[in-house]
Amino acid sequence: MSSSELAFIDRLRLLATDPAARGLEDDVAVIGELVLTHDMIAEGVHFLPTDPPASVGWKLVAVNLSDLAGKGAEPVAALMGVTLGGDSEWDEKFLSGVAAACETYGLALVGGDTIALPPGAPRVLSLTAVGRGGATIPSRSGGSAGDALWVVGTLGDASLGLEVLQSDGAAEGPLVEAYRRPVPQLAAGGLIAPHATAMMDLSDGLLLDANRLCSASKCGASIDLNALPISRAYIAERGTGRRARLAAATGGDDYALLAALPNDFNPLSLSLPERTILARIGTLTDGEGLKLIDAAGEVPLPEQLGYEHRA
Repeated sequence: MSSSELAFIDRLRLLATDPAARGLEDDVAVIGELVLTHDMIAEGVHFLPTDPPASVGWKLVAVNLSDLAGKGAEPVAALMGVTLGGDSEWDEKFLSGVAAACETYGLALVGGDTIALPPGAPRVLSLTAVGRGGATIPSRSGGSAGDALWVVGTLGDASLGLEVLQSDGAAEGPLVEAYRRPVPQLAAGGLIAPHATAMMDLSDGLLLDANRLCSASKCGASIDLNALPISRAYIAERGTGRRARLAAATGGDDYALLAALPNDFNPLSLSLPERTILARIGTLTDGEGLKLIDAAGEVPLPEQLGYEHRA
């Protein structure tokens, strides 16, 4: 986040004093069994002007559902905000993508708002998703030294897919699909959340989000780059070297899950959905900050841990 965004959030904390807000240190608010999240996506920031509008609609829903997945919550309903720029064909295709995602994940669209923008203005789209949590709704702040760190899903595909599209706007394939049509890990999140001491989705890059979890939990973490789950498509494009793994750990837009679990609990024992990718990547430690290692030893932290918005 930029310094201005951080300052704005600090001011918001003076208003968001209800316990439901979780001190604005989490991805969601919790009111009883209800889990609420709100995300926006903006043209030129979260999606390309040339992206198919149906994929933009899908992505708007999916990124919000990923926040629910990070708390083990079941989707219930959503409110949507849409800016209209006078292109009715784009709007119709966008809504078809929203409808496909809502149908796929059992999410009821129950309302929202629209405003008209001047022609050519960048589109800004938003969704508030409501889910129903289980008996335990993990926050970012419950982890402690000795907990194991696990990732559900793969890392790096979406950020590499964006690079591919920026070089060739007509590109296709699994990396492009990962960027345009993320898949929220709802089923796996629901099974893992009851056992997690801390849990969140990964949207801004593994290292940046892991650092946020550690900060909230007041601990550090040791992360093994060689243990990161990366796909065959990513390896075919980038390889498996240190530079490639650091790029996967910092790229963002993964919408995987990061969970801190008791060291003696093995989530592979759960009845996870077929083809779920699950990898232990490290351990929470005493102290603060991140330590990276690979087969050659300790790895210097990159200057940029992930994607941060710039004002």
